[in-house]
Amino acid sequence: MKITKKQAIGENLLYLMVWSAIILVPVLNSQMMSEMHVSFDNVLIAWRKIAPYLLIFIIHNNIVAPLFMLRHKYWNYILSNLIVVIGIFWLVDFYEDHILAVQPIIEEHLIAAHKASFTDLEMYWNVILGFFMIGANTGIKLMYQSIRDEQKMEELKRQNLQAEMDYLKYQINPHFFMNTLNNIHALIDIDPESAQNAVIELSKMMRYVLYDSGNEIISLNNDIRFLKNYIELMRIRYTDEVDIRVEHSQRISDQISIPPLLLIVFVENAFKHGVSYNHPSFIHIRIDHTPQQVTARIANSRHPVTESTKPRGIGLENVRKRLELIYGPKNYTMQIEETADTYTVNLTIPTLHA
Repeated sequence: MKITKKQAIGENLLYLMVWSAIILVPVLNSQMMSEMHVSFDNVLIAWRKIAPYLLIFIIHNNIVAPLFMLRHKYWNYILSNLIVVIGIFWLVDFYEDHILAVQPIIEEHLIAAHKASFTDLEMYWNVILGFFMIGANTGIKLMYQSIRDEQKMEELKRQNLQAEMDYLKYQINPHFFMNTLNNIHALIDIDPESAQNAVIELSKMMRYVLYDSGNEIISLNNDIRFLKNYIELMRIRYTDEVDIRVEHSQRISDQISIPPLLLIVFVENAFKHGVSYNHPSFIHIRIDHTPQQVTARIANSRHPVTESTKPRGIGLENVRKRLELIYGPKNYTMQIEETADTYTVNLTIPTLHA
């Protein structure tokens, strides 16, 4: 992941800056004490004192922490650190006691240059300082690991939300096509020419569903055009028996967008539950917009409910879930008004600018 790589670079850059500062301190210290020039002998001895801590850091940061701490093997982690720190400083003591002791010239420089050293402490103090440095390195690694874990969780949440939205969106498609194909099937025997035209219209709608609806947002113009195509197919089936009206602003900016396949659910429900062959029926759709929001009002007639035509509300519930995933529970309104002869859905959603 790009974010993880950036964080790894940031973490390593932090270590580089800290150790660069530590390595430069003896140079600056020698510069200040010598006033006229840098004492390279003192600097080299100071660097020799720093070297064990740098070696401990490299082993801990690149081997011990990734193998044990980040994998939550804490006893192995503690034991490994003990072995590394004590082992390195034991080797340092061995080097000073058995190798430097037989090199008088170097030993003379060592004694004369204590003022440039970072530490000249007993071994147990060096071990404590070594563990203090390990603790600092551990804290930094845990901080960056926590950031990485949090971003991974956010990415997983985003993927889960997208998967759920796709599920809810494509749950609509089979239902929609089933209804439309049934309409065309009914036309084949009644009016074959109209059935052919309906197939052409359906192919246009399928293109919209397969390609345009795959986007997160779609222009309001395209979505209204899709609704009109669907309604024209339904007009062929119902002829003049149903009073169907679609009203909207004539000029709609292409920059005003909404989630795709959102309004079609309300229109489908209006045809499914609001049209009767035995009673006068109507479907009235009004879509308005401002730069900030889109409002839709879908009203349809109500008729005596039988068990076979009783609305189940599954489609509307899916839309509600999808709206909450996209906008949040408090950033949209979907109100349903029911009277004896009218069922109305009022929807208000923020505009999504392309």
